[in-house]
Amino acid sequence: MIKLIALYKQPKDKEAFDEHYFNVHGPITEKIPGLQRMEVTKIVGTPMGKESDYYILCEMYYENHEALQNGMRSAEGKASGKDLMGFAGDLVTLMIGEEV
Repeated sequence: MIKLIALYKQPKDKEAFDEHYFNVHGPITEKIPGLQRMEVTKIVGTPMGKESDYYILCEMYYENHEALQNGMRSAEGKASGKDLMGFAGDLVTLMIGEEV
């Protein structure tokens, strides 16, 4: 199982971010071919009781690297990437992980 992981820093306007993320970006991303499931975690703090530098962690699961690459090349994948860069390009770090 391969995961595309998106880690978002704290946005200046959380309400506007949430509105776009959950009502626009998420629905676009969920349509990517090959995406088996998408898990979104809102970061609520650190073990030391402080606010985290990060706001949201999104894990998008694919069967394998090929399925991930095909999904990213699809019209839906390109639309998701374009939307991401438009509303959160300065906030997001993308990573690929493999479950062990």
